[in-house]
Amino acid sequence: MDAFSTQPGSPLPERVELGKTGIQISPLGIGTWQWGDKFYWDYGKGGFSDNDLRAGFEVSLGAGINFFDSSETYGRGRSETLLGQFVRASGQQPVVATKFMPYPWRLKRADLLKYLSESLGRLGMKSVDLYQIHWPTPPLPVEFWAEALADAVEARLTRAVGVSNYSDAQMWRTAAVLARRGVHLASNQVRYNLLDRTVEKNSLLKACRDMGVSLIAYSPLAQGLLTGKYTPEHPLGGVRGLRDGRFVGPAQPLVAALGAIGEAHGGKSPAQVALNWVMRKNAVPIPGAKNLSQARENVGSLGWALSEDEVAALDEASDRAIHIDTL
Repeated sequence: MDAFSTQPGSPLPERVELGKTGIQISPLGIGTWQWGDKFYWDYGKGGFSDNDLRAGFEVSLGAGINFFDSSETYGRGRSETLLGQFVRASGQQPVVATKFMPYPWRLKRADLLKYLSESLGRLGMKSVDLYQIHWPTPPLPVEFWAEALADAVEARLTRAVGVSNYSDAQMWRTAAVLARRGVHLASNQVRYNLLDRTVEKNSLLKACRDMGVSLIAYSPLAQGLLTGKYTPEHPLGGVRGLRDGRFVGPAQPLVAALGAIGEAHGGKSPAQVALNWVMRKNAVPIPGAKNLSQARENVGSLGWALSEDEVAALDEASDRAIHIDTL
Protein backbone atom coordinates (compact mmCIF):
# COMPACT_ATOMS: atom_id res chain seq x y z
CA MET A 1 0.00 0.00 0.00
CA ASP A 2 1.90 3.08 -1.21
CA ALA A 3 -1.00 5.51 -1.41
CA PHE A 4 0.43 7.47 1.52
CA SER A 5 3.61 8.30 -0.35
CA THR A 6 3.90 12.03 -0.78
CA GLN A 7 6.31 14.52 -2.28
CA PRO A 8 8.17 16.79 0.15
CA GLY A 9 5.83 19.55 1.28
CA SER A 10 2.72 17.85 -0.09
CA PRO A 11 -0.22 17.05 2.21
CA LEU A 12 -1.44 13.54 2.84
CA PRO A 13 -4.21 12.27 0.54
CA GLU A 14 -7.84 12.64 1.58
CA ARG A 15 -8.56 8.98 0.88
CA VAL A 16 -6.54 5.76 0.62
CA GLU A 17 -7.61 2.28 -0.42
CA LEU A 18 -8.32 -0.34 2.23
CA GLY A 19 -6.07 -3.17 1.06
CA LYS A 20 -7.06 -4.04 -2.50
CA THR A 21 -10.79 -3.90 -1.81
CA GLY A 22 -11.65 -0.68 -3.61
CA ILE A 23 -13.03 0.68 -0.32
CA GLN A 24 -11.80 4.24 0.18
CA ILE A 25 -11.03 5.36 3.72
CA SER A 26 -9.54 8.44 5.30
CA PRO A 27 -5.81 8.09 6.04
CA LEU A 28 -6.71 8.32 9.73
CA GLY A 29 -9.62 6.53 11.37
CA ILE A 30 -11.16 6.55 14.82
CA GLY A 31 -10.87 3.68 17.25
CA THR A 32 -13.77 3.15 19.66
CA TRP A 33 -12.11 0.95 22.31
CA GLN A 34 -12.82 3.67 24.89
CA TRP A 35 -16.54 3.84 24.13
CA GLY A 36 -18.43 2.07 26.91
CA ASP A 37 -15.31 0.85 28.74
CA LYS A 38 -15.65 1.73 32.43
CA PHE A 39 -12.82 -0.36 33.84
CA TYR A 40 -9.85 0.76 31.75
CA TRP A 41 -11.01 4.04 30.19
CA ASP A 42 -13.38 5.39 32.89
CA TYR A 43 -16.36 5.67 30.55
CA GLY A 44 -19.15 7.70 32.15
CA LYS A 45 -16.88 9.94 34.21
CA GLY A 46 -15.98 13.60 33.69
CA GLY A 47 -15.82 14.69 30.06
CA PHE A 48 -16.62 11.23 28.82
CA SER A 49 -20.38 10.77 28.42
CA ASP A 50 -22.43 9.59 25.47
CA ASN A 51 -22.93 13.23 24.52
CA ASP A 52 -19.18 13.80 24.57
CA LEU A 53 -18.67 10.77 22.34
CA ARG A 54 -21.36 11.96 19.94
CA ALA A 55 -19.74 15.39 19.67
CA GLY A 56 -16.38 13.79 18.92
CA PHE A 57 -17.94 11.54 16.30
CA GLU A 58 -19.67 14.45 14.58
CA VAL A 59 -16.52 16.59 14.47
CA SER A 60 -14.52 13.66 13.09
CA LEU A 61 -17.10 12.89 10.42
CA GLY A 62 -17.48 16.55 9.51
CA ALA A 63 -13.73 16.84 9.00
CA GLY A 64 -13.71 14.01 6.47
CA ILE A 65 -12.76 11.09 8.72
CA ASN A 66 -14.90 8.24 7.42
CA PHE A 67 -13.39 5.13 9.06
CA PHE A 68 -14.53 3.91 12.49
CA ASP A 69 -13.30 0.72 14.15
CA SER A 70 -15.07 -1.19 16.92
CA SER A 71 -15.28 -4.69 18.42
CA GLU A 72 -17.83 -6.89 20.10
CA THR A 73 -15.59 -6.77 23.20
CA TYR A 74 -15.40 -2.97 23.56
CA GLY A 75 -17.60 -1.98 26.47
CA ARG A 76 -19.22 -5.42 26.21
CA GLY A 77 -20.93 -4.33 23.01
CA ARG A 78 -21.70 -0.79 24.10
CA SER A 79 -19.18 0.62 21.63
CA GLU A 80 -21.00 -0.98 18.68
CA THR A 81 -24.37 0.22 19.96
CA LEU A 82 -23.20 3.82 20.27
CA LEU A 83 -21.42 3.77 16.92
CA GLY A 84 -24.57 2.50 15.22
CA GLN A 85 -26.68 5.19 16.87
CA PHE A 86 -24.28 7.95 15.84
CA VAL A 87 -24.08 6.70 12.26
CA ARG A 88 -27.86 6.59 11.87
CA ALA A 89 -28.25 10.07 13.34
CA SER A 90 -25.61 11.44 10.96
CA GLY A 91 -27.45 10.40 7.82
CA GLN A 92 -24.08 9.44 6.31
CA GLN A 93 -22.46 6.08 5.53
CA PRO A 94 -18.93 5.97 6.93
CA VAL A 95 -16.79 2.85 6.63
CA VAL A 96 -17.50 0.74 9.72
CA ALA A 97 -15.25 -2.04 10.99
CA THR A 98 -15.70 -4.40 13.92
CA LYS A 99 -14.14 -7.60 15.24
CA PHE A 100 -14.81 -11.18 16.31
CA MET A 101 -13.04 -12.53 19.39
CA PRO A 102 -12.13 -16.22 18.93
CA TYR A 103 -12.50 -17.22 22.58
CA PRO A 104 -11.26 -20.77 23.25
CA TRP A 105 -14.82 -22.00 23.72
CA ARG A 106 -15.89 -20.80 20.29
CA LEU A 107 -15.11 -23.93 18.30
CA LYS A 108 -17.44 -23.80 15.28
CA ARG A 109 -17.04 -21.89 12.04
CA ALA A 110 -20.69 -20.93 12.38
CA ASP A 111 -19.84 -19.11 15.62
CA LEU A 112 -18.26 -16.32 13.62
CA LEU A 113 -21.44 -15.76 11.61
CA LYS A 114 -23.51 -15.94 14.79
CA TYR A 115 -21.53 -13.27 16.61
CA LEU A 116 -21.19 -11.14 13.51
CA SER A 117 -24.98 -11.15 13.32
CA GLU A 118 -25.13 -10.04 16.95
CA SER A 119 -22.68 -7.22 16.21
CA LEU A 120 -24.82 -6.16 13.26
CA GLY A 121 -27.84 -6.11 15.55
CA ARG A 122 -26.09 -3.73 17.94
CA LEU A 123 -24.87 -1.59 15.06
CA GLY A 124 -28.28 -1.60 13.41
CA MET A 125 -26.74 -2.57 10.08
CA LYS A 126 -27.28 -5.31 7.53
CA SER A 127 -23.54 -5.64 6.91
CA VAL A 128 -20.24 -4.05 7.90
CA ASP A 129 -17.47 -2.85 5.65
CA LEU A 130 -14.65 -4.70 7.43
CA TYR A 131 -14.83 -7.69 9.79
CA GLN A 132 -11.69 -8.77 11.61
CA ILE A 133 -10.40 -11.61 13.78
CA HIS A 134 -9.36 -9.83 16.98
CA TRP A 135 -6.54 -12.17 18.11
CA PRO A 136 -4.98 -15.42 16.81
CA THR A 137 -6.18 -17.27 19.90
CA PRO A 138 -5.61 -21.02 20.42
CA PRO A 139 -6.69 -23.75 20.18
CA LEU A 140 -7.92 -23.34 16.59
CA PRO A 141 -5.45 -22.43 13.83
CA VAL A 142 -5.70 -19.21 11.86
CA GLU A 143 -6.75 -21.20 8.78
CA PHE A 144 -9.96 -22.26 10.55
CA TRP A 145 -11.06 -18.69 11.14
CA ALA A 146 -9.94 -17.65 7.65
CA GLU A 147 -12.51 -20.05 6.25
CA ALA A 148 -15.11 -18.51 8.52
CA LEU A 149 -14.20 -15.01 7.31
CA ALA A 150 -14.71 -16.17 3.73
CA ASP A 151 -18.10 -17.55 4.79
CA ALA A 152 -19.02 -14.08 6.08
CA VAL A 153 -18.12 -12.50 2.75
CA GLU A 154 -20.16 -15.09 0.86
CA ALA A 155 -23.10 -14.46 3.20
CA ARG A 156 -22.78 -10.73 2.35
CA LEU A 157 -22.50 -9.83 6.02
CA THR A 158 -19.25 -7.96 5.38
CA ARG A 159 -17.64 -6.32 2.36
CA ALA A 160 -14.07 -7.06 3.39
CA VAL A 161 -12.17 -9.05 6.00
CA GLY A 162 -9.06 -8.50 8.06
CA VAL A 163 -7.12 -9.69 11.07
CA SER A 164 -5.66 -8.11 14.19
CA ASN A 165 -2.52 -8.84 16.18
CA TYR A 166 -1.34 -11.40 13.60
CA SER A 167 2.33 -12.06 12.86
CA ASP A 168 3.52 -11.93 9.27
CA ALA A 169 3.47 -15.73 9.08
CA GLN A 170 -0.08 -15.91 10.42
CA MET A 171 -1.09 -13.19 7.99
CA TRP A 172 0.38 -15.07 5.01
CA ARG A 173 -1.37 -18.29 6.08
CA THR A 174 -4.69 -16.48 6.43
CA ALA A 175 -4.30 -14.73 3.09
CA ALA A 176 -3.59 -18.04 1.34
CA VAL A 177 -6.82 -19.59 2.60
CA LEU A 178 -8.83 -16.52 1.69
CA ALA A 179 -7.31 -16.40 -1.78
CA ARG A 180 -8.49 -19.94 -2.46
CA ARG A 181 -11.99 -18.68 -1.68
CA GLY A 182 -11.59 -15.64 -3.93
CA VAL A 183 -11.26 -13.18 -1.02
CA HIS A 184 -8.44 -10.68 -0.45
CA LEU A 185 -7.09 -10.06 3.04
CA ALA A 186 -7.70 -6.35 3.50
CA SER A 187 -5.93 -5.45 6.73
CA ASN A 188 -3.93 -6.35 9.81
CA GLN A 189 -4.57 -4.22 12.88
CA VAL A 190 -1.60 -4.06 15.23
CA ARG A 191 -0.02 -1.80 17.82
CA TYR A 192 2.28 0.76 16.18
CA ASN A 193 3.64 4.05 17.47
CA LEU A 194 6.92 5.86 18.07
CA LEU A 195 7.42 3.96 21.32
CA ASP A 196 6.64 0.60 19.79
CA ARG A 197 8.04 0.03 16.29
CA THR A 198 8.01 -3.74 16.47
CA VAL A 199 6.22 -4.01 13.12
CA GLU A 200 9.14 -2.27 11.43
CA LYS A 201 11.69 -4.59 12.98
CA ASN A 202 9.91 -7.95 12.59
CA SER A 203 9.06 -7.50 8.87
CA LEU A 204 5.30 -7.17 9.40
CA LEU A 205 5.09 -3.66 7.96
CA LYS A 206 7.05 -4.75 4.89
CA ALA A 207 4.90 -7.86 4.50
CA CYS A 208 1.77 -5.70 4.52
CA ARG A 209 3.22 -3.51 1.77
CA ASP A 210 4.26 -6.54 -0.28
CA MET A 211 0.82 -8.15 0.05
CA GLY A 212 -1.27 -5.04 -0.50
CA VAL A 213 -2.64 -5.30 3.04
CA SER A 214 -3.43 -2.14 5.00
CA LEU A 215 -1.69 -1.90 8.35
CA ILE A 216 -4.14 -0.34 10.80
CA ALA A 217 -2.28 1.08 13.80
CA TYR A 218 -3.97 0.96 17.18
CA SER A 219 -2.55 2.85 20.18
CA PRO A 220 -0.81 5.27 17.76
CA LEU A 221 -0.28 7.70 20.66
CA ALA A 222 0.96 4.98 23.04
CA GLN A 223 -2.28 5.42 24.98
CA GLY A 224 -1.53 9.07 25.71
CA LEU A 225 2.19 8.86 26.45
CA LEU A 226 3.03 10.72 23.23
CA THR A 227 0.53 13.55 23.69
CA GLY A 228 2.46 15.67 26.18
CA LYS A 229 -0.53 15.50 28.53
CA TYR A 230 1.30 13.35 31.06
CA THR A 231 4.49 14.41 32.83
CA PRO A 232 6.19 13.44 36.08
CA GLU A 233 4.34 16.42 37.60
CA HIS A 234 1.02 15.32 36.04
CA PRO A 235 1.19 11.52 36.10
CA LEU A 236 -1.06 8.99 34.47
CA GLY A 237 -3.77 7.84 36.88
CA GLY A 238 -6.16 4.95 37.39
CA VAL A 239 -5.58 1.47 36.00
CA ARG A 240 -3.52 2.91 33.15
CA GLY A 241 -1.25 4.64 35.65
CA LEU A 242 -0.64 1.41 37.53
CA ARG A 243 0.27 -0.26 34.27
CA ASP A 244 2.20 2.39 32.35
CA GLY A 245 2.92 5.24 34.76
CA ARG A 246 6.59 4.28 34.99
CA PHE A 247 7.04 5.13 31.30
CA VAL A 248 5.90 8.76 31.56
CA GLY A 249 9.29 10.17 32.56
CA PRO A 250 11.39 8.24 30.01
CA ALA A 251 8.99 9.30 27.21
CA GLN A 252 9.58 13.03 27.76
CA PRO A 253 12.60 13.48 25.40
CA LEU A 254 10.61 11.99 22.54
CA VAL A 255 7.61 14.19 23.37
CA ALA A 256 9.95 17.19 23.28
CA ALA A 257 11.20 16.18 19.83
CA LEU A 258 7.61 15.90 18.62
CA GLY A 259 6.84 19.35 19.99
CA ALA A 260 9.88 20.92 18.33
CA ILE A 261 8.95 19.55 14.92
CA GLY A 262 5.34 20.60 15.49
CA GLU A 263 6.44 24.20 15.98
CA ALA A 264 7.91 24.15 12.50
CA HIS A 265 4.47 23.23 11.15
CA GLY A 266 2.58 26.14 12.62
CA GLY A 267 2.30 24.91 16.17
CA LYS A 268 1.17 21.33 15.68
CA SER A 269 0.93 19.41 18.95
CA PRO A 270 3.07 16.38 19.82
CA ALA A 271 0.01 14.17 19.31
CA GLN A 272 -0.64 15.58 15.84
CA VAL A 273 2.97 15.05 14.82
CA ALA A 274 2.96 11.49 16.21
CA LEU A 275 -0.17 10.65 14.20
CA ASN A 276 1.25 12.20 11.05
CA TRP A 277 4.39 10.10 11.51
CA VAL A 278 2.29 6.92 11.53
CA MET A 279 0.53 7.98 8.34
CA ARG A 280 3.85 8.79 6.67
CA LYS A 281 4.86 5.20 7.45
CA ASN A 282 1.98 4.01 5.21
CA ALA A 283 -0.17 2.91 8.13
CA VAL A 284 -3.69 4.00 9.14
CA PRO A 285 -3.71 5.23 12.76
CA ILE A 286 -6.94 4.85 14.72
CA PRO A 287 -6.64 7.07 17.80
CA GLY A 288 -9.53 7.36 20.22
CA ALA A 289 -11.91 10.30 20.30
CA LYS A 290 -13.83 10.31 23.54
CA ASN A 291 -14.72 14.01 23.43
CA LEU A 292 -14.69 17.12 21.28
CA SER A 293 -11.15 18.11 22.27
CA GLN A 294 -9.62 14.77 21.30
CA ALA A 295 -11.51 14.73 18.01
CA ARG A 296 -10.22 18.19 17.09
CA GLU A 297 -6.71 17.11 18.04
CA ASN A 298 -6.95 14.14 15.69
CA VAL A 299 -8.25 16.28 12.84
CA GLY A 300 -5.22 18.55 13.20
CA SER A 301 -2.95 15.70 12.10
CA LEU A 302 -4.51 15.76 8.62
CA GLY A 303 -3.95 18.06 5.63
CA TRP A 304 -0.17 18.30 5.91
CA ALA A 305 2.80 15.95 5.95
CA LEU A 306 6.12 15.58 7.70
CA SER A 307 9.12 15.75 5.40
CA GLU A 308 11.36 12.74 4.89
CA ASP A 309 14.03 14.42 7.00
CA GLU A 310 11.55 15.00 9.83
CA VAL A 311 10.41 11.39 9.71
CA ALA A 312 14.05 10.30 9.89
CA ALA A 313 14.68 12.66 12.82
CA LEU A 314 11.75 11.18 14.71
CA ASP A 315 12.99 7.68 13.93
CA GLU A 316 16.30 8.62 15.53
CA ALA A 317 14.60 10.16 18.56
CA SER A 318 12.51 7.02 18.87
CA ASP A 319 15.62 4.83 18.69
CA ARG A 320 17.06 6.76 21.64
CA ALA A 321 13.86 6.49 23.67
CA ILE A 322 12.75 3.67 25.89
CA HIS A 323 10.72 1.18 23.92
CA ILE A 324 7.50 -0.06 25.42
CA ASP A 325 6.34 -3.49 24.38
CA THR A 326 3.60 -3.81 26.98
CA LEU A 327 1.12 -1.20 25.74
